[in-house]
Amino acid sequence: MNFRRRRMKTVEITLTPMIDVVFLLLIFFMVTTTFNRETELKIKLPEAEGTEKTEQQKVIELTIDADGVYYINQHQLINQKLSTLRKALLEAAGNSRNLPFIINADAKTPHQFVISALDIAGQIGFTRITFTAKAPSRQ
Repeated sequence: MNFRRRRMKTVEITLTPMIDVVFLLLIFFMVTTTFNRETELKIKLPEAEGTEKTEQQKVIELTIDADGVYYINQHQLINQKLSTLRKALLEAAGNSRNLPFIINADAKTPHQFVISALDIAGQIGFTRITFTAKAPSRQ
């Protein structure tokens, strides 16, 4: 009878496959991540209760930051003059005045900037004017 002990193989754990999987997951999440448009401009929307309406059509979006700087479809205007705002709105609208006109104003924007923009939009002929607000936070 042979009572010699067999040599036990040493157990090794290779980390290479696990590292490959982690890198693949990292690449997957980086590629599939979407970014929200509102993160481009630093504005804090006022709060209001209501339902969210989403339409996928061409719109004219006017954003006014806390300092009163105007942005039309994410493009900053060269100055804050109302004549510049009028020209930019006419250019963005083209021949159609029936496009939805959305005003995103920061909660700390002076009221005069919003009223001026609303007045110019009405003078140009926009009839579908909407204000953007966020839902109040529930605590």
